[in-house]
Amino acid sequence: MDILEQIRTDIGAKYVISGVAAETWTRDWMNVYHWQPLAVVRPATTAEVQAIARACSVAEVAMVPVGGNTGLTGATKAQDAIMISLDRMNAIREIKPNTQVAIVESGAILDSIHQAVDAHNLIFPLYFGARGSAMIGGNLSTNAGGSNVLRYGNTRDLCLGLEVVLADGRVMNLMSELRKDNTGLNLKHMFIGAEGTLGIITAAALRLYRKPLAYVTAMVGMRALEDSLPLLNRLQNETGGGVEAFEFMPRRYIQRHMEQKDGALEPFDDAHEINILVEVATTRTSDLEQDSSGTPKLQVILENALMDMIEAGSAQDAVIAQNEAQRRVMWERRESAAEITVGFKGSIDTDIAVPLDDVSTFLQQVSVRVSEIDPTGEEFYISHLGDGNLHYTFYPSDISGVFKEPITEAIEDVVLALNGSFSAEHGIGLSKRNSMARRKDPVALEMMWAIKTAFDPKNLMNPGKVYPD
Repeated sequence: MDILEQIRTDIGAKYVISGVAAETWTRDWMNVYHWQPLAVVRPATTAEVQAIARACSVAEVAMVPVGGNTGLTGATKAQDAIMISLDRMNAIREIKPNTQVAIVESGAILDSIHQAVDAHNLIFPLYFGARGSAMIGGNLSTNAGGSNVLRYGNTRDLCLGLEVVLADGRVMNLMSELRKDNTGLNLKHMFIGAEGTLGIITAAALRLYRKPLAYVTAMVGMRALEDSLPLLNRLQNETGGGVEAFEFMPRRYIQRHMEQKDGALEPFDDAHEINILVEVATTRTSDLEQDSSGTPKLQVILENALMDMIEAGSAQDAVIAQNEAQRRVMWERRESAAEITVGFKGSIDTDIAVPLDDVSTFLQQVSVRVSEIDPTGEEFYISHLGDGNLHYTFYPSDISGVFKEPITEAIEDVVLALNGSFSAEHGIGLSKRNSMARRKDPVALEMMWAIKTAFDPKNLMNPGKVYPD
């Protein structure tokens, strides 16, 4: 039987899409990568995913899982492959308030999870701009980061258990809800961040947290990036680790945001080169106690830290959000990053991490390196400053691609000299395979291929991604 006929029999003909009807699934959201899948199939259950995997294994046809397709590295390119969309597997099966666990299917949209757990006064603390369309399976497959990694960790740190369909159709049940489980290798972590190259995540047990009682959010204009770490450390100490986000936006980013977003506002009356978004939160009722002026203790902590910095001259200005509307304006500015940064023709987009005290050093050194290669090109960047992650983009003067590898290698040189990583939170996909070949430890690559071969001996699971040839 033809593979598509087999899959139609297994999951229903209307959920096997090909030709013009599959147009939605033939490109990434940035419109950089394009492909034509053999078909897009939309299973509704784990059993149906098993049936698809078995059919592909027998026919030796590649399969590429896809969620919200919000990735930035081309990891869902599926030329002549069976594209497995998990969008119908979107149930939030159970929320357990007492143990702070949510059991969800892979196609659950991140914002839907946020809304569901909010009803129980809980949060799933994975936040980024694409949360309205990104699906949890994709978040797990890329080990997504976001703005709250500083306090809660990456997606890997928020996952207790997984259900995975392997390349031959077998199900691996790793759906533990345990905080401790020392029964050999932690196989769950192999699938988180593997970008669908080892198996298809169909369900997950997620770790939830108590919803903060209050947030205090501010924009800070600073004289030098080096002065930011003392502020971060002071706030962490005085709030008991309550810093939720610590984000850096340079002046050029603010200008681009103003140019491209209708109604965008300047963060301050005067322009500053270093703009920091800081947010602290608390679950302690004692932090809500008010002083004689009626100001909650948590806000007083932030106000005092900012006033001391202004008096010392390390900060130039600060604005604290007085209500939720003002807080959302501050966050909208930061969460517009992908929309106003990536996808420009010829742009060289990187996603790097360096030690916290080397962010400024990286920016100084990389500016020199790239200007030597392309003096008239333009730098553009933004940073999750609290965890050392920078989204550094270079717009070359020649968009033909002649500068792509030289600029990328120069950036990698600086990153590796600082003991950093060329990939922080966006994954590898297609776009960073050359970097993997150049920079990843050869023994590590050999072991990664050994694991890939063990799980997927026919190389059918999202082939051509992550691992260099």
